[in-house]
Amino acid sequence: MPLPLYLLALAVFAMGTSEFMLAGLLPDIASDLDVTVGTAGTLTSAFAVGMMVGAPLMAALARDWPRRSSLLWFVLVFAAAHAVGALTTSYPVLFATRVVAALANAGFLAVALTAAATLVPPDRKGRALAVLLSGTTVATIAGVPGGSVLGTLLGWRATFWAVAALCLPAALGILKGIPAGRDEDEATGRPALRAELAQLTRRRLILVMLLGALVNAATFASFTFLAPVVTESAGLGEWWISVALVLFGAGSFVGVTVAGRLSDRRPGSVIAVGGPLLLIGWPALALLADEPVALFILVFVQGVLSFALGGTLITRVLYEAAGAPTMAGSYATAALNVGAALGPVIAAATLDTEAGNLGPLWASGLLVAVALLMAAVVAGSYGSDGGKS
Repeated sequence: MPLPLYLLALAVFAMGTSEFMLAGLLPDIASDLDVTVGTAGTLTSAFAVGMMVGAPLMAALARDWPRRSSLLWFVLVFAAAHAVGALTTSYPVLFATRVVAALANAGFLAVALTAAATLVPPDRKGRALAVLLSGTTVATIAGVPGGSVLGTLLGWRATFWAVAALCLPAALGILKGIPAGRDEDEATGRPALRAELAQLTRRRLILVMLLGALVNAATFASFTFLAPVVTESAGLGEWWISVALVLFGAGSFVGVTVAGRLSDRRPGSVIAVGGPLLLIGWPALALLADEPVALFILVFVQGVLSFALGGTLITRVLYEAAGAPTMAGSYATAALNVGAALGPVIAAATLDTEAGNLGPLWASGLLVAVALLMAAVVAGSYGSDGGKS
């Protein structure tokens, strides 16, 4: 894999740390800013909404910019938003910084996904995407738990400062590793924006985007509220939150690796095997949440399954949107973040029910069940395993 791909993954690591880190910081943020944990959980939704709206918007605005310039500006705006977030004492201001950071993240990821696909041969998009998304999975393994530990020791604001600092070497890597100017393929033979947007009328593309949104909604519904499950349902101390996050992150790394190997050639197998297992896993986690060993094993397994399916589906979006070379990455980003926005909102609504802290886990199971119903339609559209149209 080319070096620029790994430099993009470094920036994705910083952004992935920010996107996932609130799972371990929500109780402290809620206490410091005098809001409920459910309200604090909407910070995750704010970020996801910014990603969802920002992906196509930023990609459309940046399609005429050189890739290095757009990637660099997105990283710098992202860092500035975190600096403001670390300084504010106002929840609305913090909420606004999450939206701004998400817009920058969305623009970066939309451009980076498209760039990654052009750095490798056409039949290796899945492998390239796995390298790029490894930045997110490493964030869940190291960045997010590290942020949780840092937040426990120095307060949640220190974690925001750390994310801002991580953006600086990422920006330097973009300056050194991404060529200046415009690629030849960007300058010639590119479809008009209207033609690229018209790809969204394709049924198969919409089906895969919706399926990816549902799977990601299930992932974020439970991941966002994992901390209360560890400390209250399992009765463990705050330090065990970091253990759970590390296990989920390790699982996600395995899942993305599996997706990278199989999503180009055998997407149907990943969906057919991983989908039912993911469906079983969320209710099982709810039922066994008071058993720490079972809890941690299932957290790892759900990380594997969630990211194997998610990685496969985002790769399929890139294949299905091949007729939109500058916008395909934004379609994938928007689809996944529709789920990331809805998941925490749905999960938060379950916290005041009889299910309590386990409500998000049951909600995840329901979301995956809906996804599996749609998967039958998608599988029929793809055929058995080939599925390359």
